[in-house]
Amino acid sequence: MSLILGACRRSQFTAVCKYGYLRASATNPRRHASTETAAAATAASQLASAGGLVGFWQTLSNSTPVAYMQDALTQIHDYSGLPWWAAIVLSTFLFRSVVTLPLTIYQHKITARIEQIALEMPAIVEELKREAAMAKQKFKWSDKQTQIVYRRSIKKQWQNLIVRDNCHPMKTVIVLWGQIPLWIFQSVALRNLVYMLPDPTTLKAQIIATELTIGGIGWIPNLTVVDSSYILPVTLGLINLAIVELQTMTRTRPPTRLQNIANNCFRGLSVLMVPVACTVPSALCVYWVASSSFGLAQNLLLLSPEMRRAVGIPKTSTELERPYDQLWLKIQKRARLLDEAPADKPVTKV
Repeated sequence: MSLILGACRRSQFTAVCKYGYLRASATNPRRHASTETAAAATAASQLASAGGLVGFWQTLSNSTPVAYMQDALTQIHDYSGLPWWAAIVLSTFLFRSVVTLPLTIYQHKITARIEQIALEMPAIVEELKREAAMAKQKFKWSDKQTQIVYRRSIKKQWQNLIVRDNCHPMKTVIVLWGQIPLWIFQSVALRNLVYMLPDPTTLKAQIIATELTIGGIGWIPNLTVVDSSYILPVTLGLINLAIVELQTMTRTRPPTRLQNIANNCFRGLSVLMVPVACTVPSALCVYWVASSSFGLAQNLLLLSPEMRRAVGIPKTSTELERPYDQLWLKIQKRARLLDEAPADKPVTKV
């Protein structure tokens, strides 16, 4: 909205300048006509871009998934009898348990299957090498023809293994297809509740907005205003950074260049979310912190070998046997509390 007002102010200013130029430039109309045309075109393009942004946001705010999410949040608050801050936390844990937790477990299963079929490839590659050498001699192929057939055979065998175990690599990002829409719809739904959207004139919207003003906790009694103490924004940034570092420290293989770039991007986004969270109502901050906390707890829980077997995730060679002990040692090592992890030291028999 501020973009529209700014564009309108600029168009008004352009109109004032236009008439000023007309009065003062009767002697040179062509020059100022071109200036007026350029200024008017600039103002029109700015207004159009601002209108497009606001139009997209309004469409999202009035969309059916957001309406269902608003209704679900209201129902959870009304039937639970909890204050709004607790209802937001409860709904976050409920939705993530129903949507993202099963997808995360499925993603881990796919990753484990891919790792298992990768162990079968060395033997297949050796057999294909022998077959390619025999075919080269039998059919008098050139080196280039042999390499083409060899590579096609490897690709086909890999695809056969993927089909056999139903573990296409694209499924390893399936969590994003559930988590990102859920995060967007719930964030927009909470914003609608705070600002009495899409219809501020309804009694229901006014009652919910009033309840949100007294539905906070501790230092944030009013969920419709920003957290001036910055406790929630900073907590959000720390939790998101903890998730990134947890995934980094529990990786058993050396990270690739692409993985390092991705980790740095996620670190940057975690830090960037802090100033963003400082500008939104506290209701959104409560949701974001609750969602990130669930994600951190989920990642920690799925490190456990016992839990992984319980949910059907196959055991792999890269799985940590004592994940929590090794994670704690890496944290100490990163904090320079230990010069060398005890696991790396040789055991001396007495």
